[in-house]
Amino acid sequence: MTVHFPFNNSYATLPANFFARVAPTPVATPRLIKLNRALANQLRIDPDWLASPEGVEVLAGKRVPDGAAPLAMAYAGHQFGHFVAQLGDGRAILLGEVIDRDGVRRDIQLKGSGPTPFSRRGDGRAALGPVIREYIVSEAMAALGVPTTRSLAAVLTGERVQRETMLPGAVLTRVASSHIRVGTFQFFAAREDIAGVKQLADHVIARHYPDAAEAEHPIRALLDAVIRRQAELVARWLHVGFIHGVMNTDNCSVSGETIDYGPCAFMDAYDPATVYSSIDETGRYAYANQPRIALWNLTRFAETLLPLIDSDEKTAIEIAQAALGEFADIFDTAYQAGLRRKLGLFTSQPDDAALAQDLLTAMTANQADFTLTFRRLGAAAVDADNDEAVRGLFIDPTAFDAWAVNWRQRLGQESQDAGTRHQAMQTINPAFIPRNHRVEAVIQAALADDYAPFEKLLAVLAKPYEDQPEMADYAEPPEPDQRVLKTFCGT
Repeated sequence: MTVHFPFNNSYATLPANFFARVAPTPVATPRLIKLNRALANQLRIDPDWLASPEGVEVLAGKRVPDGAAPLAMAYAGHQFGHFVAQLGDGRAILLGEVIDRDGVRRDIQLKGSGPTPFSRRGDGRAALGPVIREYIVSEAMAALGVPTTRSLAAVLTGERVQRETMLPGAVLTRVASSHIRVGTFQFFAAREDIAGVKQLADHVIARHYPDAAEAEHPIRALLDAVIRRQAELVARWLHVGFIHGVMNTDNCSVSGETIDYGPCAFMDAYDPATVYSSIDETGRYAYANQPRIALWNLTRFAETLLPLIDSDEKTAIEIAQAALGEFADIFDTAYQAGLRRKLGLFTSQPDDAALAQDLLTAMTANQADFTLTFRRLGAAAVDADNDEAVRGLFIDPTAFDAWAVNWRQRLGQESQDAGTRHQAMQTINPAFIPRNHRVEAVIQAALADDYAPFEKLLAVLAKPYEDQPEMADYAEPPEPDQRVLKTFCGT
């Protein structure tokens, strides 16, 4: 068989306790739903071959390509604050790694490809709906400029899976800088396997943070680097109204990518307490809680590194606490910088944070749409005659009027012309996000074997910062009867 994947595997060379070697379970009659041809080219994989019957069999797990080293990764994790010592890939199999056209190592993983030793009585399969959701949202996040795993392909398996009802089975081919999580470190730390933690840390440094290897204290440098990436990632989530929904430590990637799009969602009306996940009954992972939870997860990460930071536990804890103490400033700097850009501000003034918060408070009280409010501010920044489009999003439009007085005074302190400001605001305030009701409509159409809405939504979301007047309906929030208030994990 001709090798069509340029595999260059590294994780498979780690010790046997890092994973279980397991091949995907063959499926009946795979059928390609969607192939990300641009991503395939970036990965140096021939998209025409991937779309062929042979390639589709690989994407479905029916055929294992030459050079693959299929395995299920071992990891642990805190799930809603409760520690589980062994989780692992229960429905995902890492085929191997490739080096893309930019020289970046990327994992290629099949999600929904059958049971593994970590399945815990699960079937190891994925239903069509969650595969469609992850494909849409991960690719939307990439277009928005948020670090994320990517979707290479989605295929039907020709089999049914049992959830609440019988549903079409599907497999997602996920691409990531790696699938190493905070929970991967916890797996070894929970077993007091310091050598395993050290091997994993060395692997992560070599793969993701090579500069740390040159630092005086490489493990402290690793901790600092992971803290920074997570803080900046969560700030980006808040800027686009994204709610991960299940920020367990096993869903926290040490590479700084968004991973595992289960019960995720984008807000419509702004409310910092917004929760969509059907399993988040206490609001632990609500929109505004995400920075706090990121720090909580990073604290668990730091705990796994303590024996490597210093042989004296007290000293190690002090060093780790100092590193974690930087999180708030890193996050706040990134978050406030993004808010200033969203408001059309190019410089920093002491009262900018209060100005932004006053708008967010008014938006909460008036159920103003998060995405549209900021998008329409761009036109309002050019000419006050455009205020009406923003005012109409507020239950009480005078709440916006009162805030806009202070905003315009602040804009007057900037030197940029209106056109430059408007252009800059349009590059951070998207017109289009994968709104829940749109995603759900696509899923329902797919369940009826109609993928035209899927293709159309993907095309719109590929250009989130462009107005696309002919697609204006996709920018609109849902009508009351269209609202989707709960999202589900899919396992």
